[in-house]
Amino acid sequence: MLTDLSDRVSFENISIVIPKANNEQALETLLTDIDKLSLNAEIIISAEGSRAKSLNLGAAKASNDYIWFLHADSRIDQNTTIALANSIQQAPDALHYFNLAFWGDGPELTKLNAWGANWRSHWLGVPFGDQGFCISKALFTKIGGYPEDVAYGEDHLFGWRSRQLGIQLKCTNALLYTSARKYRDRGWLQITLKYQYLWLRQAMPEWLKLIAIQLKLHKLE
Repeated sequence: MLTDLSDRVSFENISIVIPKANNEQALETLLTDIDKLSLNAEIIISAEGSRAKSLNLGAAKASNDYIWFLHADSRIDQNTTIALANSIQQAPDALHYFNLAFWGDGPELTKLNAWGANWRSHWLGVPFGDQGFCISKALFTKIGGYPEDVAYGEDHLFGWRSRQLGIQLKCTNALLYTSARKYRDRGWLQITLKYQYLWLRQAMPEWLKLIAIQLKLHKLE
């Protein structure tokens, strides 16, 4: 079980799955963070082609009851782990996620992107994978894992399918930092507009499915 000792958290019941792209350079920094925290967690680094496939195959290798999916360019600290432990204890059958923040390796405007992601998560119920999803392995299996038949947004769809199955989304209320280098390298405006267009286009049919499910359940009551 998770043990919150106020100054140390044991993750003996958690497997951390980290998908790794071929050109990923930030992984060692994350592994250093994990090592410093002495979490006693199972660490699974998965590089199996697409990110969805890497996530699913990493989850299949997990031997613990909970799976925490972290992007390789995420950064964690003691506040991160204590918040997650407490969140799981409060809602063991939820899909847990963090508030998003960016490192200082990108444009200052990425603060707006973080604000938008957190507003979207809290008010629309749509967190993304860079917010550090954590869920029980049993519920992950029930959801069917991350969809591998889509060109993008497997984490976005995973969140929608969780909601469509009635699984609670719970924010840990702690920050999870991630790199902003893509905004620096490809241009803040270009990347921001692209991501907004893609998630909104993908969200509409999932939102309609959710409404249909809720209406059906209402009629059965």
